[in-house]
Amino acid sequence: MADGTGTAKSVRPSRPRRSGRSAPYWFLVPTLVLFAAFTVIPVGYAVWLSLHKVQVKGIGLGKGAREQVWNGFGNYADVLQDSEFGHSVLRAFGYGLIVIPTMLGLALVFALMLDTPKARSAPFARLAIFLPYAVPGIIAALMWGFLYLPDVSPFYYLLRMFDLPQPDLFDGGNLYLSFANIAVWGGTGFNMIVIYTALRAIPPDIYEAARIDGASSLNIALKIKIPIVMPSLVLTFFFSVIATLQVFTEPMALKPLTNGLSTTWSPLMAIYDSAFLKSDVYGASATAVVLALATFVLSFTLLRISDRYTREDRA
Repeated sequence: MADGTGTAKSVRPSRPRRSGRSAPYWFLVPTLVLFAAFTVIPVGYAVWLSLHKVQVKGIGLGKGAREQVWNGFGNYADVLQDSEFGHSVLRAFGYGLIVIPTMLGLALVFALMLDTPKARSAPFARLAIFLPYAVPGIIAALMWGFLYLPDVSPFYYLLRMFDLPQPDLFDGGNLYLSFANIAVWGGTGFNMIVIYTALRAIPPDIYEAARIDGASSLNIALKIKIPIVMPSLVLTFFFSVIATLQVFTEPMALKPLTNGLSTTWSPLMAIYDSAFLKSDVYGASATAVVLALATFVLSFTLLRISDRYTREDRA
C-alpha cells in the first residue's frame, strides 16, 4: 500500500488476541476450589493425622498433659496387626460375594428382558425396577430392619400362621443375607439402567442380520448383546466392589435392632468406632488411609486385568 508520498508501506497482519485462551480455565476455578476444599485438603489432613499420636504425661490432667507428637508409621503398623480390622475386611468380602453376583446378574437379566421387542410396559417396568434406588439408604435399611423383626414383620406373621420355620435374620450368617438383600434391592435398578442404556445404543441392523441368519433371541442375547455391553458390566462391577468395601449404612442402621451385630462389623464401622467411640482419630485416620489404598490397588488391578482381556478379544 502506498502512502501520501508515493512510497510503499507494508502492512503487518494483526496477531489474534490471546486473552480469550485462558477463559476455559477460569470456568474450572470454582470446581477446582471445591475439589481442593472438600477432597484434597481433608485427605491430606487425614494422612497428616495418621502420622501422629497423642502422648500423655502423668495422669493426663492439666494444661499440656496431652501433646500431639510424631509417630511415623506406628499407626499403620497397629492397623495391619489389628485382627478385628482384618475380620471386618473378611466380612465385607463375604458380603460382596453375595451381593455383587446377585445384583449384577439380576440387573443384566432385567436389562435384557426390557430390551426385547415383545417387552410390554417397558417404561413402567424400568421405573419400577429403578425406584428402590431412589429411596435413601438409611430409610431402606430401617424399613427392611423392621421387616426383619419377628414382632412387627408381616412375613413372620404369615410364617406363624402356616406353622413354618421362623429364621432369625439377625443371627450369624443370616446377617450377610439380610444386608445383601437390602443392597440388592436398592442397587439392582441403577445397574440395570446402565446396562440397558448400553443395549439401546446397539444398532438395530445387527439384530436384523442375526435374525436373518437364523439366530434366536437367546443366541442374540448371549453372543451379541452381552459381549457388546461387557464394558458396562465391568464398570458396574468396579462400582459394586468399591461400594462393598465401603458398606456402612445397612449394618449401622440395623445395629440398634439387634445385639448380635459387632460395632466393627465392616471396615467403615471399625473406623467410626475408633474415631467417635474410642476417640482415637489418629488410628482411625491410618485405618481410613489403608482402606483407601486397598480400594485403589484392588480397583487398579481389576481394571488392568479387564483391559488386558479386552485387548486380547479385539486382537
